[in-house]
Amino acid sequence: MAQMAYSNAGPGAIEDLLGEELAVADRAQANTGPILRHLLANDDQSVFSDEIIARVRGMMMDLARQLIVALAEVAGHEEPQAWAHEASEDLGTAFLGVPALLAHAHALALEWHVAERLHVRLALDPVLSPLLQTMIASQDPATAASAMKLLAAQARFGQSVRRMQLPLNELPGDLFHIVMLTMRSYLGDTPDADAQAHQAELALRARQDGRNSRIALMDGLIRGMGGQAEGALAIDNAGVSLFATGLAIGSGLDRDTAVFAMTESQLARLVLALSASGLKSEAITAQFVTLHPEITLPKGLEHLRADRAAALLARFGEALAH
Repeated sequence: MAQMAYSNAGPGAIEDLLGEELAVADRAQANTGPILRHLLANDDQSVFSDEIIARVRGMMMDLARQLIVALAEVAGHEEPQAWAHEASEDLGTAFLGVPALLAHAHALALEWHVAERLHVRLALDPVLSPLLQTMIASQDPATAASAMKLLAAQARFGQSVRRMQLPLNELPGDLFHIVMLTMRSYLGDTPDADAQAHQAELALRARQDGRNSRIALMDGLIRGMGGQAEGALAIDNAGVSLFATGLAIGSGLDRDTAVFAMTESQLARLVLALSASGLKSEAITAQFVTLHPEITLPKGLEHLRADRAAALLARFGEALAH
């Protein structure tokens, strides 16, 4: 069981301690991608849970199936779904070698895993959290309408993860672009293949609506809360998904990293992200009681300033990126 080092630290010492813990967390995070790719390629499920591995693998194969269906439709196949079932294995395997795509799928699988764990332990609904209920009941019609869209999107998200699916229209724009490039590489560099890929890509892009994706809806709702946005940083109020988005907005982390921060190997990153978001030590402790009740936090958190926490996150984030 993970445990943060105990300390009676003052202002400087608590930063040193969290910096050391974050360096360890960064090394663990840097190893996650290669390990995950190895497990997926070799079907070795001894390190990560069977559930997470199966879901990530399934998501990659589902992305491939969607692309093959699009290509089959362009080519005029009479039964594109059936053809895709037979022809998508190689493209799915190609996706297993794309680190950014794997990391995103891994984050989504972890997000739902944490949500299910808190549902069992705290009866926290993974789809309809107290915060989302409040937003749905908002007197502002735009907020209420966006919240209802998010409710439907969150329900679809849970269903997709359970079915090991990853809808193309839910991918962030940069990852959608990577998927298109991978598809082109898979088809090869011939005039016919290029034309087929171009037509399929046009059709797929026409279905994209980034403004109404689940992640975009959460981002818009939390930013629209203004001074009340701290409510998204209480996981028992926001639920796992809105909490991850609120943590990303408040700390400057990308959302997938914010999801990983909720895992046991990233405890220092979670402390620093919560502090950078403006939470005081009592509120930080409350989030750990919800997420990791077995963890004893170090003393001295009251000395940690938001700007210093943000600086530490940025410094180690740059090191991890390189």
